Amino acid sequence: MRFQISDSPIDPATLRELRQQLYSPHCGGYCSFEGWVRDHHDGKSVSSLEYSCYPELAHKEGNRILEAATERFDIQDLRCHHRVGHLAIGEMAVYVGVSAAHRDAAFQACRYVIDEIKLSVPIWKKEYYTDETTAWPECKGCKDHLH
Repeated sequence: MRFQISDSPIDPATLRELRQQLYSPHCGGYCSFEGWVRDHHDGKSVSSLEYSCYPELAHKEGNRILEAATERFDIQDLRCHHRVGHLAIGEMAVYVGVSAAHRDAAFQACRYVIDEIKLSVPIWKKEYYTDETTAWPECKGCKDHLH
C-alpha cells in the first residue's frame, strides 16, 4: 500500500513498475484507474492543467484513504500515484491500482479510492484555457459521492 505525489510524469515505465508491485500469485483480480488531462471542461477549451498540494497533509490523507480501503475491502494491495506541477493535454494526472483475490473487491476498492481522493486530499487543480484565462474548478458532485 502506497500513496505517492510526484512532479515526475507517470510514464509507461512508471506504470509497469506500479503494476509489478501489485502482482501476487494469490490474486485473480486487478483493477486500475487512470485520470488523464483532457482538452475541455464545462464548455471551455483547456490547454493545460496545474496541480498543487499541501504535501504533508496530502500524504497523510492519501495514506488514510488507502488504509481505509484495505480495511473495507478484501484486497491484497493497492497503489496511488498523483501528479503535481504543470501537465499537458493527454498526460496522466492520477493512477490507482488494486489487486485482490477476486475482481469485485478490486473494482470496488479502486472506485472508493479515486472518489475519496477527489473528495478529501488537498490537491488543487488550476485549469489554463485556450482563451488565456485560468480557473480553479470545484469538484462538482464531490458532496454526492456514495461513500
